[in-house]
Amino acid sequence: MMRFRFLLGLTLLGGTLVACAPAQTAAPEVRATPSVDRVSFYPSQPGLIWTYLPQGEPANRTPYVLRSLGPTIFKGQTVSAFALTGRGAEQTWYRQVSAAGVDLLGFTKPGVLVNLEPAWRELPAVSDLRVGASWQGTTNVTVMDTEKNQVVRSGKLEYRYDIQDRRQITAPGGTHDVFVITRRVSDDLGGLFPAVQQMYYAPYTGEVRTYEDLLLTGQNYARPQVQP
Repeated sequence: MMRFRFLLGLTLLGGTLVACAPAQTAAPEVRATPSVDRVSFYPSQPGLIWTYLPQGEPANRTPYVLRSLGPTIFKGQTVSAFALTGRGAEQTWYRQVSAAGVDLLGFTKPGVLVNLEPAWRELPAVSDLRVGASWQGTTNVTVMDTEKNQVVRSGKLEYRYDIQDRRQITAPGGTHDVFVITRRVSDDLGGLFPAVQQMYYAPYTGEVRTYEDLLLTGQNYARPQVQP
């Protein structure tokens, strides 16, 4: 459920300039960085970072970066924001995350705001994350053009999740004990979401393989040891 930013190069030409010019060092960015000293079963602490690459791509390609931005307000409710950037992508999800489960209230892309009412249940209660578990629901989807401040599409969406397997997999980011979760979606918005997708989820880590077939290549915190 959870589910889901990069370099500047400078080339100096001319042998004399390279030999005589004083060395230039880039000024550090001014940024507040939260310390990551703990992580929850469904990780959402501010400052967490995950990197991903499409399955089958060379490991040296520019990754997608997912960041947990921490608490914010969305539709008048306190939520956790998660932002994905890289290769032109820019999307932010607004979720309520707790031991009771993970609920998606909406997400934004440049110029677009998607509201979900009621919230879309992406992951079950911690005690219900097990092989054989399933859940389903219905939500009303509203798509807004934020530049014009008007609704451009609305409709109903139905979803179902099935936890079909638990297995050990090795990805670029290491070996993980994952739950294999299949998501089925139907809507009357013209297929706004893919009908069937699958995700690998590891507690305390997050999405190891996303619904978009991105593989986890690393995160900025040590994974706790979890007994199968």
